Amino acid sequence: MNLLESLRISWRSIRGHKLRSTLTTLGVIIGVAAVITFVTLGTGLEAGIIGDISPDDQRNVYTWAASPENSGQGPLAGAQPVFTQRDASEVANLSGVEDAYVYTQVPGQSVTYGNETVARQGGFIATGAGYLDDDEIAEGRRFSGGSTSLENGSIEAVLNPAMAGLFDRNVSVGDTLTIGAFQGLQVDVAVVGILENSDSRSAFEGFGPSPRLYIPADFQLIANAGEQPRYIALIAEAPTRSDADIEQVKTVTREYLTGPESDAGERATNQDLEFELQTSTELIGQLEDVLNLLQNFIVGIAGISLLVGSIGIANIMLVSVTERTREIGIMKAVGAQRRDILGLFIVEAIILGVLGAILGTALGLLAGYVVAGYIGIPWVFPVRWTAIAIVVGIAVGVLAGLYPAWSASRTDPIDALRYE
Repeated sequence: MNLLESLRISWRSIRGHKLRSTLTTLGVIIGVAAVITFVTLGTGLEAGIIGDISPDDQRNVYTWAASPENSGQGPLAGAQPVFTQRDASEVANLSGVEDAYVYTQVPGQSVTYGNETVARQGGFIATGAGYLDDDEIAEGRRFSGGSTSLENGSIEAVLNPAMAGLFDRNVSVGDTLTIGAFQGLQVDVAVVGILENSDSRSAFEGFGPSPRLYIPADFQLIANAGEQPRYIALIAEAPTRSDADIEQVKTVTREYLTGPESDAGERATNQDLEFELQTSTELIGQLEDVLNLLQNFIVGIAGISLLVGSIGIANIMLVSVTERTREIGIMKAVGAQRRDILGLFIVEAIILGVLGAILGTALGLLAGYVVAGYIGIPWVFPVRWTAIAIVVGIAVGVLAGLYPAWSASRTDPIDALRYE
């Protein structure tokens, strides 16, 4: 019996029991779909994150202070407000440092434009002028550095397009917004710039596009009623993104922060905090480690599902052998060999495995596409994992069909013809 004949007979048997065949492959479908969905999301998230890292961002060293228990848990994990504007100014003057500025997230409640108010639970970003590059501004300019904006009697702000488009009428340069910060603080800000896109500017902001409003770090002077404000992070820029320049920035920044002249060093020592100094590339590496860990976890669960699926296929193939005993007897009586019967049932099991893999892959791609669109990350077709899913489907079919096929091939034709 040739392969085409085996395929035809096997496919006829599967089509004759559509519901049973579908339920048999359900375990394979679930296992493959889970892996494909997660791999698609992981690949899309990785592509989105890497796409968000600009060459300028790759030369930045991000610094925050946290307890040792929070070490290696991601950007700003356990970060405490220990940095001052003076720390940023001192670091900016160190050898090998291009620029340095503080960074903090101001808790927010609302943003008002004209008569329209929108809730803003995500807060606002207070930082130095160097955080926003000139070439990132699509309209207007970035806010002034230092305390210039306060001395001019107004707070300057830069918006990204997502924030500018939150209102019925788009916000433009020259408009005034009222931001509601913590403790009921209401402050008017003048929009001086609109960014070219809504992507995150650093690993501190999270990943993916989102409405964001940037204000100068000296906004905290108002919030603190004139007291010396503290910030949760400090960003130091290297002249280039070469490893040597970045290591130089790390070395001199750490030496300063742990020295007696540092405001942050004194507070970190009193609170038993340690400084974390990492680049965006290193921060993403941590995220990739977490994704790989989750991926291994999902693959483990999918492996159990595939095992259950293969048992289901083996079980249904044994049932099929019993139901088709007389058919096997007739085939042997007209000259079919043991290898023909063996091949026939293995082919049927392989078809069930491959069908489960194909349906699982389609379901996983669809789920990945929907979720990726919902959370705003690119959808990437996982070519390698799709090929692996098909191979796994074939392997599951072969392994699950071996014993039933072997059992069918050993059926005695006389006994088979007598079987009722």
